[in-house]
Amino acid sequence: MIRIAIADDHALVRQGLRRILEAERDLIVVGEAHNGSDVVRLVRKTRPDVLILDIGLPGKGGLEILRELRRQDLHTQTQILILTMHNEPHYALRSLRTGARGFLYKGADSDELLRAVRAVAQGQTYLPSEVERAFAERYICPDREDPTAALTPREFQVLCLIARGLTNREIARELGIQVRTVDSHRRRVLRKLKLRNNADLTRFAIRQGLVDV
Repeated sequence: MIRIAIADDHALVRQGLRRILEAERDLIVVGEAHNGSDVVRLVRKTRPDVLILDIGLPGKGGLEILRELRRQDLHTQTQILILTMHNEPHYALRSLRTGARGFLYKGADSDELLRAVRAVAQGQTYLPSEVERAFAERYICPDREDPTAALTPREFQVLCLIARGLTNREIARELGIQVRTVDSHRRRVLRKLKLRNNADLTRFAIRQGLVDV
């Protein structure tokens, strides 16, 4: 049996995933978490083979959780499959670099979800075909550097939310942090990327393919 834990802040998503997974004879769901603070505790308690992790959890985001799992050496037994609404290849790249084994869009069908779960459970890397094409086109070339590499996971998250037009207050509410903390992240992003203001951030994000236009 492949033992699976699910971390997503939407109850309907968790219930839907559980129904799809437990309809299969070789899959069982051993636990759920609805916020970032509970995920590491869930993994430590249940020791699943696969953690299906929403990258946009409130509190600790998915990339921060990946780092915490690596720090506690919990990612060696549990393979991480990122499941997200964000279809930008940069998210997949940062997820894999931070320790995820697979990456999947929430728009995927149930057959692809099952393929992804079984692949990462066997230690294989799973990416949607469109992400693989994007990697081949944009990231494999050795002289192409990732200009966001210096950003922390939270700074990267704030950058993408600003580029989508959210205000500091809206970002704070979505991430479960203080408005002044959002502004601190925003100022660090501007400094690291050598940009002047939010308009520059938005143009940068569009050029890098971090947001759809």
